Amino acid sequence: MDAGSGGNDVKDSSSDGDIASVMGFSGFGKKARTFDLEAIFEQTRRTAIERSQRAFEERQQEEAQQEEAGSSQKSKVRPATKPSRPQESGDSSGDSSDDGSDSDSSSDLIGPPAPSQLAARGSSSHEDPDELVGPPLPPGYRASMAADDDDDDEEDMQEEDDNPVKKIPDTHEITLQHGSRTVSALGLDPSGARLVTGGYDYDVRFWDFAGMDSALQAFRSLQPCECHQIKSLQYSVTGDVILVVAGNAQAKVLDRDGFQVLECVKGDQYIVDMVNTKGHTAMLNSGCWHPKIKEEFLTCSNDGTVRTWDLNSEKKHKSVFKPRSLQGKRVTPTCCAYSRDGKLIAAGCQDGTIQIWDRNLSVHTKFHCRKAHTPGSDICCLAFSYDGTTLASRGGDDTLKTWDIRNFSKPLNVASGLTTIFPMTDCCFSPDDRLLVTGTSVKKGEGNGKLAFFDRASFQKVYEIEVTDASVVRCLWHPKLNQIMVGTGNGLAKVYYDPVKSQRGAKLCVVKSKRKERQAETLTQDYIITPHALPMFREARQRSTRKQLEKDRLDPLKSHKPEPPVSGPGRGGRVAAHGGTLSSFIVKNIALDKTDDSNPREAILRHAKAASESPYWVAPAYTVTQPEPMFAEVESEDEEADKEPEWKKRKI
Repeated sequence: MDAGSGGNDVKDSSSDGDIASVMGFSGFGKKARTFDLEAIFEQTRRTAIERSQRAFEERQQEEAQQEEAGSSQKSKVRPATKPSRPQESGDSSGDSSDDGSDSDSSSDLIGPPAPSQLAARGSSSHEDPDELVGPPLPPGYRASMAADDDDDDEEDMQEEDDNPVKKIPDTHEITLQHGSRTVSALGLDPSGARLVTGGYDYDVRFWDFAGMDSALQAFRSLQPCECHQIKSLQYSVTGDVILVVAGNAQAKVLDRDGFQVLECVKGDQYIVDMVNTKGHTAMLNSGCWHPKIKEEFLTCSNDGTVRTWDLNSEKKHKSVFKPRSLQGKRVTPTCCAYSRDGKLIAAGCQDGTIQIWDRNLSVHTKFHCRKAHTPGSDICCLAFSYDGTTLASRGGDDTLKTWDIRNFSKPLNVASGLTTIFPMTDCCFSPDDRLLVTGTSVKKGEGNGKLAFFDRASFQKVYEIEVTDASVVRCLWHPKLNQIMVGTGNGLAKVYYDPVKSQRGAKLCVVKSKRKERQAETLTQDYIITPHALPMFREARQRSTRKQLEKDRLDPLKSHKPEPPVSGPGRGGRVAAHGGTLSSFIVKNIALDKTDDSNPREAILRHAKAASESPYWVAPAYTVTQPEPMFAEVESEDEEADKEPEWKKRKI
């Protein structure tokens, strides 16, 4: 029995060795170890309790030592006072066992004893709740100096808050090249991610601040209204569509990528009452979106109407407002705007009046100022303040005025001497409603266009920026970005910003380096290459006439003497004109036969006798079946006269 088992063990060990050599590891046939999890958990719990108790005892001993050391130092300096420290949360639980020293132990320092320098001024530092943290103060330092510095900082902050000029972001600028003609429209979406510019060159360009690099190139350019100048561009309140107002009678709505979403219908110009037609019939002047309703927008035109539109209804306008003069005649609106709450619609007219309607009542005006600006001077822009109580108007009479809507009879403030050339010169309020911004125009070569800032309360010019040597047409101050966009008369769109006060916008693109131009992008235009224009097919350029003549002399084809005409029967393989060959015989006798065949009947009958006597082509094949030809006999004139009736003869 033992011998057998020993033999089996030998076999198993040999087989395990074979498997181990093949698999690369051994240990086959061994029993797995078993673990008692409850015993392991119990042992772990006891070990943790023991360690916690040991650590707690060590901590109590350290605290007792620190307390003794602290009391000895305080008795040397100031025995009547004890330092007060904030209570540590971890000490209250640890000191609950001591009944008489709870408050003392909870307020003591934790750690090694403080140095003698700090212990000397321990009382003063502990009494001050705003104690300093760091190295010791210099010997000449006084607490009053720190208080003075803090007061100065607070005064500077207050001055910055009180002075709105310091909030103007003009330390840095970038220039976007729209084109060579006037930038007459600017639009920035509510988030400040994209800028759209339009101009007198009919182009609309899209600029993405996050996608641009320092090269500052537009990512898209298009002409939505073909050959009409762009008058106004504005993003909707949600930023997903753009209103395009051009020199035609139909406003368009584009999406963020420039694809058309809506085109307003054109009205019938032969209808007298403009209320009864579906759309504008003359050139548009301005347009804007409703500040609350994302589907509604407003346009004004030279047909004397201000119309509201719904984005979901392109067949007809939503409502019509008709400005009227004092005599009840039609007046052309040159600009229009919604109030901040969207309840009022304002229009500046060509006769210098400002007329305001309730959005839901289009018959009569709610506010009307007859002499807002000089009659005959177009009102360029109307802008409501953010608080909704003040209206700013920029006139073609070189003035800027503010109006209180609650008392619309006379202006609050007037600023004059602001030259205006373009009919869409802008004005806008600062984000904090304390400044009013507008641009000035200059003639070519007569100075620089400026961006003027006026204090809303005093209406004094508090600041100005010289933009460029051309007129400043459009200006826009974005409240989120705190950046100012300016459109000029020489095709530039400038963005002013401050790295500290501004957010995103132009700050995103100026830090990006220019991309390396790819070889495919260097071709500015397509070239058509013909095969024979390639160098391998191009003929060699003649260097000199003499060398070319010498080269032609060696060529047997080019230097061959022309042969004289052949006379006689011919020689050298050349046949004479009248030789003895078959071709010359045919040419001489047949092809040049000049028999007169002017009468075809006689020409055919000339061969009739020979054909009947000796038929060759047709007659032999039909000798049996061919009928005998019979020709009509031709009578003479005498016989015809004899056959005439008697009545004709008598008459003759």
